Amino acid sequence: MKHRGASIIFFNRFRQVLLVLRDNIPSIPYPGMWNLPGGHIEHEETAEECIVREMLEEIEINVEGCDLFRLYEFSDRSEYVFMQQADFDSAKVVLHEGQMIRWFSRAEASQVELAYGFDKVLADYFDSLPENRRK
Repeated sequence: MKHRGASIIFFNRFRQVLLVLRDNIPSIPYPGMWNLPGGHIEHEETAEECIVREMLEEIEINVEGCDLFRLYEFSDRSEYVFMQQADFDSAKVVLHEGQMIRWFSRAEASQVELAYGFDKVLADYFDSLPENRRK
């Protein structure tokens, strides 16, 4: 059975998304790569409960009431991707996991390979913005 994960796309008024630089520890998956914030859904935990718990643990931000963007079925997992507007200064966020966080424009995000196949997720997100939808 595939495991389940929950992640979140934080976006700001400048149409940027927040990414976290994973720790550079060789024993973890995708060391030193950029990633969406999130984590594994624990036994008997909902995806919503997971993303709220993970964000409180990792960056001390409460995301209760965030919206589900999409559910992705990857080869190794089911990933619930949430979204929430957040206009905070990334330099002032208390970071408990990862090396750093940073806001990325679409162009900047497309220049880095993201962990866990999140390149597709961000492409879908940016394509879904009103200014990018085909009429």
